[in-house]
Amino acid sequence: MGRYVMKRILQIIPIILIVSILIFAIMSLVPSDPITIIMSQTSATAEEIEAARQAAGYNDPFLIRLGNYLRKLYLHGDMGTSFKTGSPVMKDLLSRLPVTFRLAFGSIFVAVIIGIPLGVLSAVRAGTLTDRLTMFFTLMLNSMPNFWLALMLVLLFALRLKLLPSNGTGGLDHYILPVIANSIGAVAGIARQTRASVLEVIRSDFVTTARSKGLSERIVIWKHALPNGLIPVITSCGTFFGRLLGGSMVIEMTFSLPGVGSYMINGINNRDYDCVQGAMLYIAFIFAVTMLVVDLLYAFIDPRIKAQYAAGSAKKAKKGATA
Repeated sequence: MGRYVMKRILQIIPIILIVSILIFAIMSLVPSDPITIIMSQTSATAEEIEAARQAAGYNDPFLIRLGNYLRKLYLHGDMGTSFKTGSPVMKDLLSRLPVTFRLAFGSIFVAVIIGIPLGVLSAVRAGTLTDRLTMFFTLMLNSMPNFWLALMLVLLFALRLKLLPSNGTGGLDHYILPVIANSIGAVAGIARQTRASVLEVIRSDFVTTARSKGLSERIVIWKHALPNGLIPVITSCGTFFGRLLGGSMVIEMTFSLPGVGSYMINGINNRDYDCVQGAMLYIAFIFAVTMLVVDLLYAFIDPRIKAQYAAGSAKKAKKGATA
């Protein structure tokens, strides 16, 4: 198991390297550059702009600029500097991570505690009115734009009822509306995936055997059927959580939350390329780590997968000993 964990961690390195190269290549294709944009708004002459571009290395060949970028990134941990604020990108991202983390953890918590019970209820009552109403509710949530729901929540709870703040950060009350608006898609997705997984498992022979032993339906569903159908559900939760940790751009902008998502949107609007590159690299890293955690959770949820890892490690060790 330990060898598998180390192998998966090492696999993240080439993934992040390839992503960083692709991000830099894509940003290099964007017309103009920050120096030209900023200096063109002043009284600088074309010769002065060209001299500044030459000093910053924008006239160097692509491979040289890429090598300098990778060297600064991986050897010095330097993601660049914001041309708009003059602040290091790494410092800006670290200062915004707590807001994004609170929003992501709150959203996935709401999605799990609502989505999984809804999916189980729908699977147990498959074909009934309860099942149809549950699936209609999840379809409605899945079709509802989160920015529209965010605006409706602000109009109702912030402007009309004046119960909750509409923007900014502070106490827990500042995150209630953003979390609700941010979690609707995950609630629908997790509920539908849970329903499909439980329906597939509930027809298995071991579930029939558990019922024949006289176990209550609640024990059969929650202790036998659901744990054996959790692998697809965990994958769905991990995918949603990775997206949420990457920053919910629309929600953060709607509620004026200073998170990673709003940071990247501001970077795009200001054509602040270092900010955009840094935010995109962070999103790729977070998603890779989240998928690693999901893979490791498989082994703890399903003993059969853990046994496969152990058998694979023992087989390799035996082969190495005989060699």
